[in-house]
Amino acid sequence: MQIKKILGLVLFVLLSATLLFGASQMAGDKDAGTKTITGCLQKGVESEGFFLVSTQGKHWELYPESGVSLSEHVGHKVTVTGTVAHRTADQEKVSQPNEKQEMKDMKHADLTVTSVKMVSDSCK
Repeated sequence: MQIKKILGLVLFVLLSATLLFGASQMAGDKDAGTKTITGCLQKGVESEGFFLVSTQGKHWELYPESGVSLSEHVGHKVTVTGTVAHRTADQEKVSQPNEKQEMKDMKHADLTVTSVKMVSDSCK
């Protein structure tokens, strides 16, 4: 009887630890997954730059993957899908002055865009 209680307790502790570890891993990967964002697509200050102001008021600097064309959707309300871009400090240093002009006081993030879909031909 005592052995069953000990085994049950050990099993409970192991399962709890596994669940807690998995939950912490999922929370840490929250920004690593695919994002889908809707907002107004605009031409950036940089020659090949584009950004989107989301419907939640966040500024997203967009980096299209090969084959994704953003230029035809400037001024449109679009939905973009992609992953959060992790840029180096040197890359951010070069683009930061331009981003500050575009984003004003909004929160900011970078997104590598894998697809774009037009929602409306205007941002209104």
